[in-house]
Amino acid sequence: MAHGGNAGLAKVIKFLEPFKKKYSILSWADIIQMAGAVAVENAGGPKIPMRYGRVDGDKPADSEILPGALPPWKEGGAAAHIRAVFGRMGFGDREIVALSGAHTLGRAFKERSGTVEQGYGTGTKYTMAPACPRFDKQPGFGMAGGMSWTPNWLTFDNSYFTLPRPVPQGGAGKDMKDELLWLPTDAVLATDPGFAPYFKLYAASQDAFFQDYAEAHRRLSEVGSKWAVPGGIMLPEYPKSRL
Repeated sequence: MAHGGNAGLAKVIKFLEPFKKKYSILSWADIIQMAGAVAVENAGGPKIPMRYGRVDGDKPADSEILPGALPPWKEGGAAAHIRAVFGRMGFGDREIVALSGAHTLGRAFKERSGTVEQGYGTGTKYTMAPACPRFDKQPGFGMAGGMSWTPNWLTFDNSYFTLPRPVPQGGAGKDMKDELLWLPTDAVLATDPGFAPYFKLYAASQDAFFQDYAEAHRRLSEVGSKWAVPGGIMLPEYPKSRL
């Protein structure tokens, strides 16, 4: 929880505490991973073939788990930095672009990542009332504020790849005149020769994005995991042949 990449996760933990209390046999690792997969699916995204049985870790992460959004990067450029972070976990260019598409959901906050000027209670036309970003088109989205990558930031689709984007002038959300976040680590996906073909593929085909994202999400959820039983536990609706 103290890791910088988990800023803001404490609020999520509060929502999940009743599940941990009711089903104490479950690890926090499994509960958090299940919540992420369920959130994607209920926001209109793909069903993710997760396996469970993770054992909670006994020490905090001691390595970089997410790419830094803004320069300077020790690797030099944004593309090299992203590849270094995800490559250490075994991901190639196609998986990196697919995972980056998860930015179709959520917001950045000044108080968390510090990449935008918008914070708690101060946002854009997409993150303040009466905006309606939810997949079910119902009103309300919790705390107002922050800056999102997409207008419908509680809907999982391929709009991260299809929206017209400006070139960042300073790397931070405050430079985005259209009130949508687009960082250097986002922009490079559309221009780098290795990333760009997949960016264009996902812009053209939401089905391709969903298929690749579901598999990449599953793999990411298992990085560094230790299992209570060999091979983990598959839920009945996901036969092991899917893996």
